[in-house]
Amino acid sequence: MARYNGPVCRLCRREGMKLFLKGDRCYSEKCAVDKRNFPPGQKAQSRRKVTEYGLQLREKQRTRRIYGILERQFRRYFDLAERQHGITGENLLRLLERRLDNVVYRLGFAQSRNQARQLVRHGHFIVNGKRVSIPSYLIRSGDEIAVQEKSKEMPVIVEIAEAAAQKTPPSWLEVDLEKMQGHVLGLPAREDIDVPIQEHLIVELYSR
Repeated sequence: MARYNGPVCRLCRREGMKLFLKGDRCYSEKCAVDKRNFPPGQKAQSRRKVTEYGLQLREKQRTRRIYGILERQFRRYFDLAERQHGITGENLLRLLERRLDNVVYRLGFAQSRNQARQLVRHGHFIVNGKRVSIPSYLIRSGDEIAVQEKSKEMPVIVEIAEAAAQKTPPSWLEVDLEKMQGHVLGLPAREDIDVPIQEHLIVELYSR
C-alpha cells in the first residue's frame, strides 16, 4: 500500500476532526475542517449510519493517519503491543509515541509529524550523539535528541525554533530550545497522550 501524497486536509475532513497534519495552519481560520466539516465528495446533510465494524475501522484509520503509518507497519506495532505486558491498546499508543518522528514533533522541533519525518530522513537529528535517519526508530527513557550542529542555521530550523518557543512539550519530555535538544524523562503514560483516540476500538477490530 503506497503512502498517501494527496491533500492532507481531505484526510481530516474524512475523519470529521482535526488530525493536525499541517502544523500551525490547523489552528488558523484557514483549516478545511472548520470550513467544510463533512467528508470529501459528500453533501453536508448526507450522513450514513455507521456500523460497529465501521466505527472500529474508522478509529484504526484515524490513528494511522495521525501518526502517518502504513497498514502493514501499523499491524506490526499492534502485534508487538499485544505481546507486551499491560493493556494492549495503551501499549500500542506508547509505541507510536516513541517513534523518533513523533518525539521530534512533540519536542517542537517540527510543525507537523510529516515535517518531522522528512527532517529525520534527511539526517538533521542525532540521538545520544549518533545520527539517526529512521523515522520509526523507537526512543527509550533517558535518550537525548538534538538537531545536528550544521543544521541549526538552516532557515527552516530557525523558523521552527522560533515557533517552538510558544509550545509546551508533554511531561515525559524536556526541551532546551537554546541548544535545540530534548531529553526523554520517561515513557509516556496513557494520560500523557492527548491524541483523540479510543484505542479499545482498534483492539476489538484486530480481535475479530
